[in-house]
Amino acid sequence: MNHGDKRRADNDVTDSEVTPSVDPTEHQALLAERQELRTRIEKVEHTRTRATFVGLVVGAIITILLLVFILQNLESQRIDVLFWEVNLPVGVSLLIAAIAGALIVAMAGGARMFQLNRALKKAKNATDTP
Repeated sequence: MNHGDKRRADNDVTDSEVTPSVDPTEHQALLAERQELRTRIEKVEHTRTRATFVGLVVGAIITILLLVFILQNLESQRIDVLFWEVNLPVGVSLLIAAIAGALIVAMAGGARMFQLNRALKKAKNATDTP
């Protein structure tokens, strides 16, 4: 005698009382709700906050690697820039060059955003005017 037979004999419970009946329309509604929840979760996975967090982590890793590079390259080097002559460690001079490059790229990107914003405003004003 297996466990199910013993329970039936002890409590006199039928299969219809043990297995709940599920209405097919309710089942379809539950499946649709589950799919909707999955869709919402997929949308939440790709947020600006997540992208910012990933960017910060990548930036921190790059900063650590840059710090290790600078500490390994502490030999001083004479650098001539236009009319100036400075003695800096190689790692520090490369860091300054990287920062200068990033600032140049940021200025170019800012100018492009300004240009596009201005063009968008002109286009909007042209369509609003009858």
